[in-house]
Amino acid sequence: MTSSVPVALTIAGSDSGGGAGIQADLKTFLDRGVYGASVLTAVTAQNTLGVRLVHPVPVAAVQAQLQAVLEDLPPGAIKIGMLATAALVEAVAEALREVQAPIVLDPVMVATSGDPLLDPEAVAALRDHLLPLCAVVTPNLPELALLGGAAWLDTAPVPVLVKGGHATDATVTDRLVWPDGAARTWTHPRVSSRNTHGTGCTLSSAIAAELARGRPLEQAVGVALDYVARLIAGSADHALGAGHGPLLHGLVP
Repeated sequence: MTSSVPVALTIAGSDSGGGAGIQADLKTFLDRGVYGASVLTAVTAQNTLGVRLVHPVPVAAVQAQLQAVLEDLPPGAIKIGMLATAALVEAVAEALREVQAPIVLDPVMVATSGDPLLDPEAVAALRDHLLPLCAVVTPNLPELALLGGAAWLDTAPVPVLVKGGHATDATVTDRLVWPDGAARTWTHPRVSSRNTHGTGCTLSSAIAAELARGRPLEQAVGVALDYVARLIAGSADHALGAGHGPLLHGLVP
């Protein structure tokens, strides 16, 4: 039976503060009009000030979650976020090898607070085993550097959306680069705000939601970038937490 509503799946860690990870992904899916399923890969103890603990979920439990969702709720698109360890990266890659749904990979390596979220040995596993299965990968500038920088970008096997939020220009420039060297650029005014926790999770989930609704990649990226820009601007004045505050999914017009 074909689902009567688009389904998107997030494979990611949790955020006890609710601003990033699985929580942000499911809020984004709802905000973008798709049904969200989830596979939890890690439990984190964190708030707007930083990450206090990362506890990876056992590989067998992640595999069981994936099997349960894929058997009964086949997604129209999949977003992958925090995977924490090389073993989890390899297990997820193996489980998704034959899945036809487009995969959006957010290579979560470092939190907004600067705390590491991916074991160093897992970076190579992510780059070599998981990334080639994806429809697009969405690194920010520090993550791009960990993946190999401009030299890696020139040889990446899939489209790469290089996010410009970590730059310091007056405008934010995001660039989608295809393996053949073609590129598309979007710009948005930079908003001065401390409330940016979960921005990368939200963007990758929004892209997955638009892909699940049937949009082609370039259009999905453009719609998602506009959505996140509006969300950042609309969330700038709130005061939740004492550090990097969350975006207000569903509460911004």
